[in-house]
Amino acid sequence: MHEHDENDYNTEDVTLSARNLCRRYGRTLIVQDIDLQLRRGEIVGLLGVNGTGKSTTLRMLTGNLAPSSGNIEICGYDLLTQPQQAKMHLGFLPEIPPLYGDMTVDAYLLFVARIHRLDQTEVLDALEQVKHRCGLVEHGKYWIKTLSKGYQQRLGIAQAIIHNPDVIILDEPTVGLDPNQMREIRLLIRELGKDRSVVLSTHILPDVEMTCERVLIMHQGRIVWDRQLTELRRQSIDLESVFMQLTQPQSH
Repeated sequence: MHEHDENDYNTEDVTLSARNLCRRYGRTLIVQDIDLQLRRGEIVGLLGVNGTGKSTTLRMLTGNLAPSSGNIEICGYDLLTQPQQAKMHLGFLPEIPPLYGDMTVDAYLLFVARIHRLDQTEVLDALEQVKHRCGLVEHGKYWIKTLSKGYQQRLGIAQAIIHNPDVIILDEPTVGLDPNQMREIRLLIRELGKDRSVVLSTHILPDVEMTCERVLIMHQGRIVWDRQLTELRRQSIDLESVFMQLTQPQSH
């Protein structure tokens, strides 16, 4: 069920717009007819069982995989024809964070800042700001391989936001964390979502319920549900029940 119409959006507020996204592997259609718009200050949860096309969709939205058809704009820049400009506004934490164990936290973040072509005069300020925001101020000299899983996830988020992007896409950011670490990461995501757009892909329902304002459910390569969580609560609709109902394997 789709509740969002593009007329609901002031175009100046839209940070990400994807239309008619499809992805084929051979003759198999993995993702089909994805339409998605995000506004600044919006945290959207993307739910789906394993193998439903979530990661393929994220890889297309971040420019790591070309769609078979459809188009994506990030802050008005076409991701396919203007990738450099579009990716300046985009931050991505893949399910396995792209960390290098034999680097220190500071060295790694400086390396990422250079990849994003931050001006030399901005780099040290950006480093201090992102460490403060992600709770890494005391960890700058630590080797990445010595960090706990929770701190590695914080560092993964730090690399995604060091260039101050307008759109942040997080793939399973709380997998493998203990309850306290989960809570800290959720608080960080809510903080980030105050002034930018966040897509949180997960199969952990409490991540969405505690963090997001809007939830999308994917099933068999399509978005089959798009609703505000406040609306679900107002109608006393249980997200888990909806998820189970919409993602049941079809009986033959």
